[in-house]
Amino acid sequence: MDVGFIGLGRMGRAMAGCLVRAGHSVRVWNRSPEAARAVEGANPVATAAEAFRGDVAVTMLADDAALRSVIVEGGLLDWAERPGLHLSMSTISVALAQDLAAIHARAGVPYVAAPVFGRPDVAETGALNIVASGEAEAIARAAPLLDAMGAKTWPFGTEPQRANAVKLAGNFMLVSAIEAMGEAAAFAEGHGVAGADLLDLLTNTLFASPVYKGYGASIAAKRYEPPGFNLRLGAKDIRLALAAAETVGVSMPFASALRDNLIEAIAQGDGDKDLAALARVVARRSGRG
Repeated sequence: MDVGFIGLGRMGRAMAGCLVRAGHSVRVWNRSPEAARAVEGANPVATAAEAFRGDVAVTMLADDAALRSVIVEGGLLDWAERPGLHLSMSTISVALAQDLAAIHARAGVPYVAAPVFGRPDVAETGALNIVASGEAEAIARAAPLLDAMGAKTWPFGTEPQRANAVKLAGNFMLVSAIEAMGEAAAFAEGHGVAGADLLDLLTNTLFASPVYKGYGASIAAKRYEPPGFNLRLGAKDIRLALAAAETVGVSMPFASALRDNLIEAIAQGDGDKDLAALARVVARRSGRG
């Protein structure tokens, strides 16, 4: 397929690389050109408009502001040459997903929201879990790309914003797990038990799942660099979850506590460290940070 790929952070570079290796013709664009040149086998282009065309255009940008700036404010949907489908894989707000669905409908460009679960090392192997919402025919057209980037695609209906709601719910649970492990480790250490030993036990028995095992190992080793997913982005996702919850009258008191702890972590200089560094908040408070 003729694919344009916009947004080449660590995740985007890995995902675009999977598409190249699967035999697709991939044009890539990023604000910093060196990132585009780093995708071996892809064709770097000078403008976002050159990437936003072909059979499918994929976007993997950092946040609402970046996606809105490139697609909406950049006027890409007003160009005569537009893609046959826009596959939006960024973690964005439910509100922006709704706006984008409406904007694309007016422009006559099919829109599929397909945010992902997985870190850059998982993306490099094409083993992401992808949450997809949009018209069934559009998702089917995107299937060769989704299959190249992910181990499984999980459909969640025709309204694109549903996929973004699922992604935010998942990230809320992920951050909650990190907070729980940080508090449990600090509690154990207060009673003379090494936090690393506690986490080794629990992440290999009751909580033997990828999130607990991966982040638990980082917390146990106090290994927060290099970041697989930085804490500042985790804070963004919790803010988005809280905003979306308010619109439907859902109370998320623990998400509010997580937001405050993430703000404290950023204030302490941990914003660019791995999300596992959230555990340092309770460790500092208990004199063990």
